[in-house]
Amino acid sequence: MNPTKSQARRAGLVYLLIAIVGVFGVLYVPSKLIVRGDATATGARIRAAETLFRLGIASELVATLLMIALVLTLHRLFKGINDTQSALMVMLVLVGVPIAFLNALNHVAALILLSGADFLSVFDPRQLDALAYMFLRLHTQGAVVANIFWGLWLFPFGVLVMRSGFIPRILGVLLIINCVGYVADSCVALVLPRFSPLVSRITMVPQFIGEIPMIVWLLIWGAKAKPSAAGPSPG
Repeated sequence: MNPTKSQARRAGLVYLLIAIVGVFGVLYVPSKLIVRGDATATGARIRAAETLFRLGIASELVATLLMIALVLTLHRLFKGINDTQSALMVMLVLVGVPIAFLNALNHVAALILLSGADFLSVFDPRQLDALAYMFLRLHTQGAVVANIFWGLWLFPFGVLVMRSGFIPRILGVLLIINCVGYVADSCVALVLPRFSPLVSRITMVPQFIGEIPMIVWLLIWGAKAKPSAAGPSPG
């Protein structure tokens, strides 16, 4: 197996792990524990399934760490293709990382409020449920901010794919479309929240067709050997 193909498949494996861990933490855990608009029911579910909630927090942190591993693997894969785009790709991911880590503290805060600790006895249970639910909502908004960078990094990634010569150009185009979907979804959620459900349904399509084909390609086909004629691009 040529080094390029091997590197591509390593990237695909890490990418797949991010997807699996992300689905668990971002989709499965909230669907089981959070009752939209009902702080009391949500608090009761989290108290009854504290371990699941903690696993959700852990999965979020693991996925963020894996993002660092992924972007560094991709940086090595595309070495010499375009130094500017490669550096931009790494930088955008690394900006999103501390946002995601700090955002996890909102879930930790909600867990503390629902823990029944003695120092919280000055609050009645309904107040604690409401405060915990507020931190859950803050976590949602923090994820919206982080998703701006989880989307933006796909633009230089897509450009590198298109210029590489060893991965199909169409996959790079799909990544750029995916980038637009992520950013549009996040911006609308922050600025025009009333339209967010509609925009989310629309952007779900580019988000689905962007990264998933890339993961599949990297895992199954890897990448062709880098064209020998291709020299480093200054930017």
